[in-house]
Amino acid sequence: MNPTQLFDPVSSTYTYILFDEDSREAVIIDPVDVQLQRDLAVLERLNLRLIWALETHAHADHITSAAMLAELTGARTAAPAGCDIGTAAVQLKAGDAVRFGREQLRVLHTPGHTAGSACFYWQRAPHPHEELSSEAAQAPLGHRMRPDQRHDDRHVFTGDTLLIQGCGRTDFQSGDAGALYDSITTQLFTLPDTTIVWPCHDYHGRTQSTIGVEKATNPRLAGKSRDEFIALMDALDLPKPRRIDEAVPANQRSGLRQDAGGGNGASDVRSVTPQQAHEWVQAGDAVLVDVRTDAEREWVGFVPGALAVAWKQWPGMTINPEFDRAIREAAEGGRRLVLLCRSGVRSAAAAQRATELGLTAYSITGGFEGELDEHAQRGHKNGWRHAGLPWRQN
Repeated sequence: MNPTQLFDPVSSTYTYILFDEDSREAVIIDPVDVQLQRDLAVLERLNLRLIWALETHAHADHITSAAMLAELTGARTAAPAGCDIGTAAVQLKAGDAVRFGREQLRVLHTPGHTAGSACFYWQRAPHPHEELSSEAAQAPLGHRMRPDQRHDDRHVFTGDTLLIQGCGRTDFQSGDAGALYDSITTQLFTLPDTTIVWPCHDYHGRTQSTIGVEKATNPRLAGKSRDEFIALMDALDLPKPRRIDEAVPANQRSGLRQDAGGGNGASDVRSVTPQQAHEWVQAGDAVLVDVRTDAEREWVGFVPGALAVAWKQWPGMTINPEFDRAIREAAEGGRRLVLLCRSGVRSAAAAQRATELGLTAYSITGGFEGELDEHAQRGHKNGWRHAGLPWRQN
């Protein structure tokens, strides 16, 4: 079973979804914000439960949807420890295992494109009725095979470290050509030759390669000494990535941006602070609409007097089919709406939809619980509760 490979044509980014066939637990690698609905649809179509949203590094050419996926699915975010992605719930180190069902990804620290870049190695777990021989069980990582194991049971997700017939650039964002050469030659090129290479980008329509092919034919690496590789990389003279100034800061916050809707394609959504929203509601100038699920309001807490209109709901966190009708009723008489969710992600999407319906809607920044801080904790940075505004818990 190969991973599901998805493509964003604007940034030429590949996103990957892997899952355990028995538990249906899934992992997504390098998701893209503008492809959020596509990825959610794939998860739903395959009947998967997303438990991990992973990054290979802090990207400079697109913005991740990791935080939004975590908000909408309950998945955990994880990123390489050296990438300064402080909002990731788990900071990954070399040798760590990311588990989903009976499957696992092994973290390879591969600095060079950036100082914190990582790759993920996946060798599919044997099925319960299949056992490894004692000799095979003692083989090094990357060399274990079941007697019937196919060549395509070994995969490596290389991010921008190793591309098809190329590699990531090293001239910005803590890049180091010598470190990249070492990462590729001592870690990736020591994997079995039949290991399938799944890169984060390709600009020529290619979808996959193998370690053996890249080791033998990659024009930047094959037959090159370390010094020759460094000289080649130093001479590339590539233009600055168009979105780097926007993308890197956003990606160091798991895709969350300071503007209310920037991380989910809703950049035209108006936002309001919790304090301002409360003042409007108290003055009768706005209606407070809580777009979280019933379970969140029950167990986490709620704002007295807020109107409950879920944007997405379980099972599957699918769009509430009654949302349009209910939000129109809330805005009867031209009333202004201020929308509240957990951290400001769902409320931005819901406010965008309300705006499309011709209503005046604002997303409350930080939501009810607040955005993640540098320690991946909520309630310390912003949000309704952090502002000391009225709320209750059953």
